[in-house]
Amino acid sequence: MKKPIILTVDDDPQVLGAITRDLRKEFHKDYRILSVGSGPEALKTLDELRARAEPLALVLADQRMPDVEGVEVLTHARSLFPSAKRVLLTAYADTTAAIQAINSAQLDYYLLKPWDPPEQLLYPTLHDLLASWQATYRPAFAGIRLVGFQWSPLSHDLKDFLSGYMVGYQWLDFEKDAEAATLLQASGFGPDDLPVVFCPDGKVVSRPDKLDLARHLGLLVEAKQELYDVVVIGAGPAGLAAAVYGASEGLKTLIIERQTPGGQAGSSSRIENYLGFPTGLSGAELAHRAWSQATRLGAEFMAPQEVVDLCVKDGYKVLTLGDKTEIKTRAVVLTTGVSYRTLQAPGLDRLSGAGVYYGAARTEARSCSNQPVYIIGGGNSAGQAAMYLSTYASKVFIVIRGDSLAASMSAYLIEQISQTPNIELLPRTQVREACGDTSLEAVVIQRDGQEPEKHPARALFIFIGTKPSTEWICHLAICDAKGYLLTGRDLVADPRYGVSWKKEREPYLLETCVPGMFAAGDGRAGAMARVASAVGEGSMAIKFVHQYLDE
Repeated sequence: MKKPIILTVDDDPQVLGAITRDLRKEFHKDYRILSVGSGPEALKTLDELRARAEPLALVLADQRMPDVEGVEVLTHARSLFPSAKRVLLTAYADTTAAIQAINSAQLDYYLLKPWDPPEQLLYPTLHDLLASWQATYRPAFAGIRLVGFQWSPLSHDLKDFLSGYMVGYQWLDFEKDAEAATLLQASGFGPDDLPVVFCPDGKVVSRPDKLDLARHLGLLVEAKQELYDVVVIGAGPAGLAAAVYGASEGLKTLIIERQTPGGQAGSSSRIENYLGFPTGLSGAELAHRAWSQATRLGAEFMAPQEVVDLCVKDGYKVLTLGDKTEIKTRAVVLTTGVSYRTLQAPGLDRLSGAGVYYGAARTEARSCSNQPVYIIGGGNSAGQAAMYLSTYASKVFIVIRGDSLAASMSAYLIEQISQTPNIELLPRTQVREACGDTSLEAVVIQRDGQEPEKHPARALFIFIGTKPSTEWICHLAICDAKGYLLTGRDLVADPRYGVSWKKEREPYLLETCVPGMFAAGDGRAGAMARVASAVGEGSMAIKFVHQYLDE
């Protein structure tokens, strides 16, 4: 972190050298000492410090300087750095001007020259002023800063991406945060270039795609090896478990994720029924722990990359990525999971990412402070989101078509919701429309047998069921009528599918119709939609990978 700056200005080289020497002797451990030899140079230096967002703690300026006097320098410093302390250096003959400047330039103090000895005539005063400044000083954020519009879908995507990888960042709303405009002006970009990412190393990127941002963050975006024992596609709980067990058992393991680790479970604000965590943990924390564990054991984690095709050549599985590169592996574990179904109603598509969100969208919770929000859905994910949002929103409305939550939500969540005063259940209700010009402002809801009603809403979170993310693989692997991957006995028990299995042995429990390609987690037909079962299937898939590789 950069040290705050003490700036001293004097056109007399001997005086400037003396004050600089004394300041460095006393304050160099905690402050950077800058010295300039004229008023115009001081004004330019102040402008540069402001453009670079440098922390300025104190300015000492000599009064009698040609072109620009000390009071003018301190007045300019006040306009750029209102919290910085301002001290005028003056001779005895100029004390009247100094006293007048206390009011006109709002000086904090004036010091007479000479100040010898500094231990008595300089340091005590400056220590008091700097202690006062430190009491209110808030160091500038040293990590990634993201400047954008609150209701921009692209800004939302970048926030979700950074938070999904647990990358610390500072969000600056261009319309509300004064610092955002300053940073943007200094970078040479304008409002049309938003969102803009400011990196700690000084690099500034306008509207970056996730792949470029991942490269800059040091994430792996290209395979390191020519051939892997197993490639896991998808980094939800099942995929992360497969990667942990594959790497721990000595397999050359690569896991590929197109978005962020954790899948749908990763967006859960609190998972309270996972074994071994009696107080619960967030989905993001679980995903990050598993990701760290897998990489520590030797698995390679590639993201954000998407597998768009898979084929079998000479017994090897060849994966084609979105950037057209290819990866060769001996076995594959498909843990692509599921995605939320979209809701069809006027305004939803137009406002998606600008107040309308599919899933928890935890990064937008603070924007809902003291505002009403609506949640559509009655499953556990909807209940966890309602509990999380209730700490920010003035009111959380859960909209469901049925009569109650009992058929679709765990009992512990239903009890928590019933005990939370600012959560209200709206049974036998549907959302008919989302309203707003550039962001969500209201929703139109309709209860059974009643007329539609329009209500204010800051955000709408949609959890209306899921569909398997298997469209890209259905040409190769057999799926059921709903798109879920068929595995094991399901392939040979049904005459329609049994002819597709060519091996003499029966398929392994989690094996698809392609030998050596396995499926685990929510995208597999017959899977139980629970985090614990997904972790179990991902772990078990590695056992079958070993059996296949040993054939």
